[in-house]
Amino acid sequence: MNRPAIAVTGLGMITPAGHTTDTTWDGVCRGESFARTVPELHGCAVDFACTVSGIDLDDAVGGRTAFRMGRYVKFAVLAAREAVTDAGLDPAHWDGARVAVVVGTSSGGSAGLTEQAVALERRGPEATSPSGILLTIPSMPAAEIAIQMKATGPSLAPCTACSSGVTALSVARDMLALGQCDIAIAGATESIVFPVAMTGFARSGAAALRNGDGPGGGDPARLCRPFAADRAGLVMGEGAAIMVLERAADAWARGAAPRALLAGTGATTDAHHPTSPHPSGAVAEAAIDAALADAGWRAEDVGHVNAHGTSTPLNDATEAALIGRAYPHRPPVTAPKGVLGHCMGAAGAIEAGLTVLTLQHGIVPPIANLDTPDPGFAIDCVTKAPREVPVRRAVSHSFGFGGQNAVIALQAP
Repeated sequence: MNRPAIAVTGLGMITPAGHTTDTTWDGVCRGESFARTVPELHGCAVDFACTVSGIDLDDAVGGRTAFRMGRYVKFAVLAAREAVTDAGLDPAHWDGARVAVVVGTSSGGSAGLTEQAVALERRGPEATSPSGILLTIPSMPAAEIAIQMKATGPSLAPCTACSSGVTALSVARDMLALGQCDIAIAGATESIVFPVAMTGFARSGAAALRNGDGPGGGDPARLCRPFAADRAGLVMGEGAAIMVLERAADAWARGAAPRALLAGTGATTDAHHPTSPHPSGAVAEAAIDAALADAGWRAEDVGHVNAHGTSTPLNDATEAALIGRAYPHRPPVTAPKGVLGHCMGAAGAIEAGLTVLTLQHGIVPPIANLDTPDPGFAIDCVTKAPREVPVRRAVSHSFGFGGQNAVIALQAP
C-alpha cells in the first residue's frame, strides 16, 4: 500500500519527570531517577516508585468532571490538551466527525476497582462511588478526551500490555492512511502504583527490591539500571503521552510545522511465555524488520535506538542481543526507564515521544544508573550525560507481557 506520510504535529506528556513535554525532556536529559518512597505503599515489599508529583490533578483537569475520572484518565486528558494546543489546533473550529481518539492502557482502572472493592468490603455499598464503574473502564481515557475535544470520530483503547502506546500510534496511523479520519489524538496512559499491583510485581520476581547490602543499597533512585551488569529488576512508573497525528500534506497545507514523521511500525507476538521474552529474540527482531520495511529503511539508516530496557535480567539480555544483530553499525542507545520507571502501558507512547524530541534536538538522553554496562552486551549505551548526535531516523522498541512486540520508526520532517 502506498501510504501518505503521517506527521506528528502535537505532543503532550505528563510523567514523573514533569507535567509537560518540556519539563519531562529536561528531567530525562538530566539522567537521574525520579524513584522515591511512596507513603501509600507502606508495608509492601516494594514501597517505592517513580510517580507524578507536585500537581493537583483535579485542579489541573478543572471543571466538574474530575470526580468521575481515575488517575490514569486525568493523565491522558492533561496530555491530550497539551498535544492539541501544541499542534495549533482548536476543537471549537474542527470537524469533530473527522477526529479519532486512540488511547491505549495496560491495566486501565485496576487501582480504582481495588479501591471500590475495599470500600465495599469495609464499609458497605453506600461507601462506594456512584462513578465507581467509570473509574475502572480501560476505554475511559479515550472517551473523556473525545468528550472534551468534541471528537465524534472513532474512539479506541488498544491493550497490548507494555506495547499499548506504540500499538495505539500504529492504529491511529493506519486510520489516517485509510482516510477514516483527518486528525488522530493517540497515545497511552497508565497509573498502577497501588499495593495490589506493586505486591504482584514483587511476587513475580520482576521488581527491583530494596537491599541495603546490594548494588545501590536501599536508595530507590539507584535501583533501576537498564543494561547494567548488576541490573536487578524494574521500578514502577506512571504517566501519559499523547500525540496529534495528521497526514503530512494536510499539516503543511494549514501551515503547521511537524515535530517528526511517523515512518513505519512493526508488530509481532513471541507466542512463547506470558512474562518471559523468547530467549532467541528472533520474533521481536522480526518486529524491528517489519518497522524498517514499512518505513523503507535499511538497518544502517537508523541513527538512534530508544530501547525497551526494563532493567530485568532476561529482557535486557534478549534486547541487547537483538539490537546488536539488527543494528550492527552500533547506533547510540538510551533506555528512559532508568529515569522514569516502567510506565507499563504508557511506556511505549512516552518513549516514542522522547524519540521525537531526540530527532528535534539532536540529543540522546543518558541511561540512569548505568555505571557498569554488562560486558556481554555489544551495544553503544549513552551514559552519564546527554550525547549530541544529529539524528535523522530513529526507532523505539516496546516489548510487553504475553510476548507482544511493537516497534515504531520516526524520522525528522
